[in-house]
Amino acid sequence: MKTRRLGKTGYEVSEIGLGCWQLGGDFGPVGEETANAILGHALTAGITFWDTADVYGGGLSETRIGAHAKGPNVKVATKLGRGGTLFPDNYSKQGVRESLVASAKRLGVATLDLAQLHCVPAAVLRDGAIFGWMDELQAEGLVRHWGASVETIEEGMLCLEQPGCATLQIIFNLFRQDAAAELLPRAAAQDVGVIVRLPLASGLLSGKYDKSTQFEESDHRNYNRDGAAFSVGETFSGIPFERGVELVQMLKGFAPESMPMSQFALRWILDHPQVSTVIAGVSKPEQIADNVAASERRSLFPALMKQLGEWYQTDVKPEIRGGV
Repeated sequence: MKTRRLGKTGYEVSEIGLGCWQLGGDFGPVGEETANAILGHALTAGITFWDTADVYGGGLSETRIGAHAKGPNVKVATKLGRGGTLFPDNYSKQGVRESLVASAKRLGVATLDLAQLHCVPAAVLRDGAIFGWMDELQAEGLVRHWGASVETIEEGMLCLEQPGCATLQIIFNLFRQDAAAELLPRAAAQDVGVIVRLPLASGLLSGKYDKSTQFEESDHRNYNRDGAAFSVGETFSGIPFERGVELVQMLKGFAPESMPMSQFALRWILDHPQVSTVIAGVSKPEQIADNVAASERRSLFPALMKQLGEWYQTDVKPEIRGGV
């Protein structure tokens, strides 16, 4: 597995990471045996960056990770700010501290490798106090580094104004390309590691769905399809599902021959050198090998990258809901 430096953290992490939202059951039920198999396969494949959050399954994702025998080089990033009593407007230093202490306990560590503000409202970011609390908690030794997971370019730029911000997690994929223009270069200039989430747009970019696909009742791709539970941008990258299926069919015409759609989508992200790691979630252990294979694929030709950028502007961007 190839590695990249995660910004000013100095961590060397696998360029394909593991998203652990699904371990909380938010994509449908995941049994203990399957969860352990996913984590075990990730270790075997050399995936050394695992991303979770306190709200994934009400802490279940963190607990499962904490109970698993992690390799010595694995870095676990968690997130805070959407659970407990903090969201949407009750943020305090004590509340943040309590959230992080609880995460550390579930993960079985004294100090968190990386704690990320989890889609905290823009008004809270503009106020700025929460950044100071994170600096103080880092100085106290509760976290080694802190960063932020954001929903929009504007929020990402607000976080990049903070010297203590070591990483930025963003939605970035073939259906959400805007970060390439300004945000990625600025992050690189400030040595802020970029973590990409939703690389396959909640699975749409795998090319495996059609308009008749049904999802489990407990799967956010069912209950949040139109933003009923949280930001619509977090589900299918804000693209209406049926339109997304049509757009994927168009994308298949761009993909190099014999390259699976999922690897094509991941390769496109990896061809942006400012990206440190791509956190791809899986519901089955065998899907890990397919994700890892994207790391070994040849870079896409510049002419194709240009075509994909033009296609995004004309065919995809007008369809996005929830802001970019």
